[in-house]
Amino acid sequence: MPRDRAALGAFLRSRRDRLTPAQAGLEAFPGPRRVPGLRREELSLLAGVSPDYYSRLEQGRQANVSLEVLDALSRALRLDAVESAHLRDLAAPTPRRRTVPDRGQRPDPGLLRLVGNLDHRPALLLGRRGEVLARNGLLSSVLGRPLAPGSSLVRYLFFDPTARERIVNWADFAATTVASLRREAARRPHDATLSALIEELRAGDEDAARWWDDHTVRDYTSVAKQIQHPTAGPLSFDIEIVVPPHDPDQHLIVYTTPTDSPTARVLGLLASWDADVPTR
Repeated sequence: MPRDRAALGAFLRSRRDRLTPAQAGLEAFPGPRRVPGLRREELSLLAGVSPDYYSRLEQGRQANVSLEVLDALSRALRLDAVESAHLRDLAAPTPRRRTVPDRGQRPDPGLLRLVGNLDHRPALLLGRRGEVLARNGLLSSVLGRPLAPGSSLVRYLFFDPTARERIVNWADFAATTVASLRREAARRPHDATLSALIEELRAGDEDAARWWDDHTVRDYTSVAKQIQHPTAGPLSFDIEIVVPPHDPDQHLIVYTTPTDSPTARVLGLLASWDADVPTR
C-alpha cells in the first residue's frame, strides 16, 4: 500500500521553493513569478518528467514513483545524501500497518560498558525517539538534570527551562534535533509513539513547530555545544556520535574536548563530584 502522499508533496514543494532557476542552472521561464523558487514546469523540465506528472506527484495524486524519477528529482533539486534518502522513504510503499506492542529498548551491553568507562567525558546512550537508555554522572552534571534511563532527551531540550539556560547555542542544537525527528518519521511512518511526540512538540513549542514546517531533514549529526555551567563556567564540546552497525537504533553520544583545553581541566573536577552517580 502507498504511503500518505501529503508528506511527499510538502517536502518537494519546500525544496522547490528554496532553489532559484539560477542556482539550478536554468534560465527562468518568462512571465511574472509567484513562487520564491522554481516553478513546477521548470522543475519538471530539469527532472525530465512531464509537468502533469510532476503536478500529480506534488499534489499527492501519483500512487507509485520509480527510483529513476526520484533520482532525477534529487539531482534537479540539488538534494544532499540525507535529503535524497528522505525523499525515497517518503515515496516508498509501506507494509500493512500492524499493532505491535512497544516493549522498549534494552541498551546494548557493549555500548553500556563504554558509557560507564567514559567517566572523564560526558556520555549517553540514546534509543529510538531520543529516549535515554544510559548516561554517566558527568553528563547529568553538565546538562543540569538527572536524565534517568527512560526519560526523553527531546522533552528535556524543549520543555525543561534548564536546557535553554545551560546550552548557549540551544537553537542550533534543538533545530538539528527536530530535523532528525523528521528523518525518523519518514523511516517509521507507523510509529504512533513517535508521531505523538512530534505533535506534542509542535503544539507545545513555537520554535519546534517552525522548524518542523521548514521540512529540513538531518540524520543524527555531530553538533558543537556550548554550555554555561553555574559552577564550572563556560564549557565547550564537540559532539561525536557512534552508531553500532548491528543496531542502528542506538546512538552513543560522547562530548569531546581537547585534553589540554580549559573545559577538559574543569571536567576532572566535575567528574569527582559525580563519581557516585549511577549510569542506569
